[in-house]
Amino acid sequence: MGGQAKGKKKTKPKKKENRPNRGDLGFANLTPQERMKVRMHEKAKKKTAEKYSVQQLLEKTEECMDSFDFEMAGLFCQRALDVESTNLQALDMLGHIYSELGDTQKAKGAFLRAVELSPEDGHSKYMYLGQIHTGKEAVDYYTRGIQVLLSALEKQETTTPAGAAALPDENSELPTAKDVSVAYCSIAEIYLTDLCMEEGAADKCREFIERALQYHHDNPEALQLMASYLFSTERNQEGKEYLLKSVGMWLPAQKQSAASSTTEEDVQNDIPPYESRITTSELLIESEEYETAVDVLEGLLEEDDEVVQVWYLSGWVCYLQWEKAKEQQEREGREVTEEEKEEWKALTEAARSYLTNAKKLYSKLRCDDQPMLEHVEQLLGELGGEMEGEEGEPDLDEDYEPCSDEDEAEAPMEH
Repeated sequence: MGGQAKGKKKTKPKKKENRPNRGDLGFANLTPQERMKVRMHEKAKKKTAEKYSVQQLLEKTEECMDSFDFEMAGLFCQRALDVESTNLQALDMLGHIYSELGDTQKAKGAFLRAVELSPEDGHSKYMYLGQIHTGKEAVDYYTRGIQVLLSALEKQETTTPAGAAALPDENSELPTAKDVSVAYCSIAEIYLTDLCMEEGAADKCREFIERALQYHHDNPEALQLMASYLFSTERNQEGKEYLLKSVGMWLPAQKQSAASSTTEEDVQNDIPPYESRITTSELLIESEEYETAVDVLEGLLEEDDEVVQVWYLSGWVCYLQWEKAKEQQEREGREVTEEEKEEWKALTEAARSYLTNAKKLYSKLRCDDQPMLEHVEQLLGELGGEMEGEEGEPDLDEDYEPCSDEDEAEAPMEH
């Protein structure tokens, strides 16, 4: 009948389309093997979350970092972020781990993610970003970190009763005036090096050093930077006074600790970073404080004997001590004593030994600092050539990495 409604046509079940489900979103362009890997990773994340808490994973991360197993630390830390991708402590630790492993780009990514999530809290991410960058970019990051530090210190002062010690929250950093001093040192150093040709660089350098000393007047790094600044402006005597004051803040305690074979944590914390002490030895040599330079260099070799520059400086300072002794004897216009002959022989043999090791290590590490190599060869030529069968030749790990003159000057720094 014309007016009768037609029965609805039975709809057949549609053929299942080969579409990705919600769990497969973004996987459409992956190969079957890649999809399998992703699913296995998701399964592992779920299993990890059920078995371990984020805090437990971060504790394992810290244990591995303390034992310098950064590869394993990275795995634990990444597991923690798989469970809680916005955990600031985990991001900060991962950035530090990547820095230690030499993966600058990944370290930068982790720290920038932490900045994105929490720009106003935690200064250390800005300090690391400052280390990773150079020039004005580095200054900007350090400046931002200092703002966060000062804000945290101000908050600490207002929330802590007079005479009471501030207690850190479990998941937050407890900043100190020393942290502010170290950050200002980092900026001052940039104006002493990368930005030294900028207009007003010298004045800015001094300004930031003075700020560093304002927050920690006994900071050895700040005192040494002031010495470097004064030497650069040819105020050598004043610079020498700052330099010796800086060294006096840590070297006697380090020597005493080495003599008693103890490694007290307070003593270690007061010792400037390795690369800073290389600069210390150079400034001491420039100031003709040779014996103190020898003490600093001996400590550096004891700590790490695979840095070419330290072997070179050790040989150079012995050579200079020999030269100075000869000049003094000539000025006095007398015959050389037997005791002097023995002393001179010891100095020249020590210089040859150090310089021989410097040259061999330079070759093995495939370093790239031609002026230093030429000076080593010149000194060895004056001293009678390389030592043969040098017993003190440093052993190298099989997995050493080639270095450059920049690597020599910039060992890992942590502010």
